[in-house]
Amino acid sequence: MSSLPRFSVIVPAYKVQAYLHECLDSVLSQSFTDLELIVVDDASPDNCRAIAEEFAARDSRVRRPVRLRENAGPGAARNTGMEHARGDYLLFLDGDDTFTPDALQAIADRLKETGEPDVVVHDFARVSWSGEPVRNERALQLTEQGPAPFHLDDRPGLLNVRPVIWNKAYKREFVEDHGFRFTSGIYEDTAWTYPVLMAAESVATLDRVCVHQRGRRHGSLLGATTRAHFDVFEQYDRVFGYVDERPELAQWRPLLFRHMVDHLTTVFARRHRLPREARAEFLRTVRAHCTRYRTPGIPVRAGARLRHALLRLGSHRTYRALWAAARLGRGAGRRVTGLARLLRSAGLRLHYRVQRLLPLRADRAVFAAYGGRGYVCSPAALENAFRTHVPKMRTSWIARPEHHHTLPVATRRVRPGSMAYWTALARSKYLVNNVDFDRRLVKRRGQILLQTQHGTPLKHMGLDLQDRPAAARGTDFAAVLRGSDRWDYVLSGNRHATLVWERVYPSAYTTLEYGSPRNDVFLRATSTDVARLREHLGIPDGAVAILYAPTHRDYRHTQRAHLDLERVLRKLGPRFVILARAHHAYDSPLTDLAHGRILDVTAYPSVENLCLASDALITDYSSLMFDYANLDRPIVIHTEDWEAYEAARGTYFDLRSFPPGAVARSEDELIDIFATGHWRGSRSAQVRAAFRERFCPYDDGRAAERVVRRVVLGDPSVLDVVPLPDRHPVPSMAASLPSSPQATIPTAPRP
Repeated sequence: MSSLPRFSVIVPAYKVQAYLHECLDSVLSQSFTDLELIVVDDASPDNCRAIAEEFAARDSRVRRPVRLRENAGPGAARNTGMEHARGDYLLFLDGDDTFTPDALQAIADRLKETGEPDVVVHDFARVSWSGEPVRNERALQLTEQGPAPFHLDDRPGLLNVRPVIWNKAYKREFVEDHGFRFTSGIYEDTAWTYPVLMAAESVATLDRVCVHQRGRRHGSLLGATTRAHFDVFEQYDRVFGYVDERPELAQWRPLLFRHMVDHLTTVFARRHRLPREARAEFLRTVRAHCTRYRTPGIPVRAGARLRHALLRLGSHRTYRALWAAARLGRGAGRRVTGLARLLRSAGLRLHYRVQRLLPLRADRAVFAAYGGRGYVCSPAALENAFRTHVPKMRTSWIARPEHHHTLPVATRRVRPGSMAYWTALARSKYLVNNVDFDRRLVKRRGQILLQTQHGTPLKHMGLDLQDRPAAARGTDFAAVLRGSDRWDYVLSGNRHATLVWERVYPSAYTTLEYGSPRNDVFLRATSTDVARLREHLGIPDGAVAILYAPTHRDYRHTQRAHLDLERVLRKLGPRFVILARAHHAYDSPLTDLAHGRILDVTAYPSVENLCLASDALITDYSSLMFDYANLDRPIVIHTEDWEAYEAARGTYFDLRSFPPGAVARSEDELIDIFATGHWRGSRSAQVRAAFRERFCPYDDGRAAERVVRRVVLGDPSVLDVVPLPDRHPVPSMAASLPSSPQATIPTAPRP
């Protein structure tokens, strides 16, 4: 470690012995190591000091713990920590919270790319006592789009993010120059956060969860019933005092006033915080503060106006009477609305029950994909195969109205939750989906439920997510197993997938290791089809089209591209275009750039058609790589955040050791792979061949037909599989181009 570390991480410790090990481990296990760790023992009566001393004895980055003579609160402990800090930037972490993996590296990178701002604001997630993480509800304010760094004037919405201390990195020089100090009290975050953000000349945001805040069942100061909650008034006195001493900050008074009333409303509304005998006094103090600091100019949210008005009135008796009346009024409205919903729901349940008494229809099949999306994935390939190989079969497709335009004319459109929906589920013999059907489905004797899955699993799935709370996000695993118990057949594309599915969904279904029906099109399409698709998408003649399809990140809220696509294209030259497609869990594009050579294809319904139209695939950990390998076209894997992804989600094998093509560990490496032609060189072809042999043994263009023959026609014999050397997927348009031409191509129109 250098004499002046990059980061000083300050941890106040008081009665957190059960959590302090995990907290300190989360700091010292970071991939970014240029730091010092300062633990301040706030006269804790437990073993916090001993734990900190143990860490200091075995890691030189841990300063000898500082012990306060008497308990003074986290504010005083942080002040003491700042007096000992030597780092360029200060970070604060409570003793029962943790950094997420690679958080400090992400912060360091953001500081560097934004020119060393005074403050960087990152995201956090609250982790309940049961282990379930809930991301900050204001995460959208932390977008990294737009100029950076910026002044608060340019992004005033940043003040809407919860005012906490530990979601920021502060330049130590900035803090010292302004003389910022923490105050005492339990709402000390307020009197620190607002002045810091208003004083900062340069601010940057980081759209990444860097801190997990532990929600403790007991021991939280904010959760205690005590008069200490009156401290909130003193903190706002300090905030407005800071503003009043600096006339140039007067513009922020209206917004601060609204935040103050919102905050006071929250404290009062959470009835467990205030002793019963103190509630009237609290309201009187609210009225005094509202009178003292009232600054109109920022509208109050419609849903909060009544509470604002009642609080500012300041009469506890009036508040209780009017609030009770308002609740009655709202309750009456809700009861009317609720009654209507109840009647409709009861009617649909009765209809479904009646339909289940009627005979099954052996010539009916109902299909769905991704919870009501359009005509996509293996269910779409199977719907077409059902009609092709069983001519009398009548099919229905469950989709939300906005996706109905993707459905073929020959299949019936069914809206989720409608009467026709419940009729189809009750009367159809065959039920086909790539996710689970409605949990209220009652599977009848004689019904056959076919689960297609949606790709070969690289990331952990099913029961393997039980120890991955960030990825599981509150999954009810008992419900998952009840769902898999209804499956009769599960499709698998290879032995790896078979072993995973049968272990993580341990139910009594039959696995059909037949290949993936959604990949049949890769062996059936022609060069004419590819040319037509490229023309439809607006890909210029002679261009090399790269499909960029990153996967979902469990540790991120937004789907921001991990690559600077504009920079990549600038480096590669005018021959290349990028088809940018966000994961199906998102509706927003990967980029807002209006760039002629970056085509946003997020809303394009068929990812298989995008694969056919492209000449190469760039992805990270998406299962699309297993499908794309069937085209025998170049694949480049971008693994810049492998460690973070592995920590959050987990994978079944190290993709870097067994990739389908060239591996880039950074954006610069990825650019070099394309610039040198390595993306389609002999080494890339060799590893792709090994990858195809392992993961594409059955995808010969007839997977859907095999399924129909077995499941519908009852044919126990299986069509012979065409060996890999004898398969001839349609070549890409760039396959005949030289490896490094520099010809300029015209600007592509947007699709």
